[in-house]
Amino acid sequence: MNVAEGVSRFVDEAEVVSLAQALVRIPSVYDPAREGANESRVAAFVADVLREMGLEVHVQEVVPGRPNVIALYDSGRPGRTLLFEGHTDVVTAGDLTRWSHDPFGAALVDGRIYGRGACDTKGNLAAAICAVRALQRGGGRFSGRVMLCIPCDEEGLMLGIKDFIRRGWARGVDGAIICEPEQNQICITQKGAMRAILRTYGRMAHGAMPLTGINPTTRMARILVVLDEFEQLEKARVGEHPMLGWPSITPTVLQAPVRGEAQINVVPDQCMAALDIRTVPGQDHAILRRQMEDILDRLGRGDPDFHAELEVIEERPWTQTDPDAPVVRALADAYRSVTGRDPVYNGVPGATDGTFLHLAGVPIVTTGAGDRHIPHHVDEYVEVAELVETARIYAEAAMRFLSA
Repeated sequence: MNVAEGVSRFVDEAEVVSLAQALVRIPSVYDPAREGANESRVAAFVADVLREMGLEVHVQEVVPGRPNVIALYDSGRPGRTLLFEGHTDVVTAGDLTRWSHDPFGAALVDGRIYGRGACDTKGNLAAAICAVRALQRGGGRFSGRVMLCIPCDEEGLMLGIKDFIRRGWARGVDGAIICEPEQNQICITQKGAMRAILRTYGRMAHGAMPLTGINPTTRMARILVVLDEFEQLEKARVGEHPMLGWPSITPTVLQAPVRGEAQINVVPDQCMAALDIRTVPGQDHAILRRQMEDILDRLGRGDPDFHAELEVIEERPWTQTDPDAPVVRALADAYRSVTGRDPVYNGVPGATDGTFLHLAGVPIVTTGAGDRHIPHHVDEYVEVAELVETARIYAEAAMRFLSA
């Protein structure tokens, strides 16, 4: 029997479920206004689990109370390094009265684990850890090592993965599997993202005498209308990507005044809009930024009171991995072995921590259990059968990648 075959049978279903439930039951919603509302407790729990497995474990604080956990399972023989990456933070549960199950109860109902993070992505983190356990039990000879990167802050500015890379952990990694909910589809591309802040400036005035002031909200309205037109032009230019769909420029926050209380009879002195911009192959972020700045310049030419600024506060380029890359081939072969079906290739509609690994030169592929539309929703869940399948695919992919 080939050394790359059969390791999936060492995945223990009960163990996958138990670990996923334990992770979900530790709230890890980051909230700087509440003491202890961060990833520290779940990171400590994960570190203990990995130490009990006999792995080399490093806990490194990124910012106070928000650590990364890095673990190594080394074969003792020279070879490739495969990285599994899955974050510990989760988004807020929102209105608790809308949940059918306790968002941090990890209830097991009708073959599903319910709870915040069950799908995105604590279930998949549990699958990756259990895949390493399967490698340990399987006893097959492989070369190189498996690394687990379990960072904080994926749902924010991705401080965790940036710190992981800055400390040098990504150097020498030959391939990475990003553990995110993709219904076990093999995602070889992902959208880029730009987060931008638009500001327009004016002068306060009485609402009954608006001409005595300068209204920043009407100037912002003009910008947003033109940006909508620009979005349609970009869609026509690059077309619909077969895996990622359409690019987008989406205003998500509109605020005036920016500071102080709004009042219906007061013209504010400033208006702010936040833009969530998603990009696809064929778009260049530097060019997009310049085109948006040109829009502001053009609008200002006919209005001496027009004063606007664009600030890009975060950007993550789109990524694309060759389907023939060794890590992708290993994952595809593992999928066939575990499921008996041909894999479905797709793209990630959002950005992941893998974006920055890609920038660091690491070939990435994203897959994991869970409906991609479920994260951040009320009554988030993951199917147990699919999650166990994920753990088995991860284990087989690791053995294949490290036995080549």
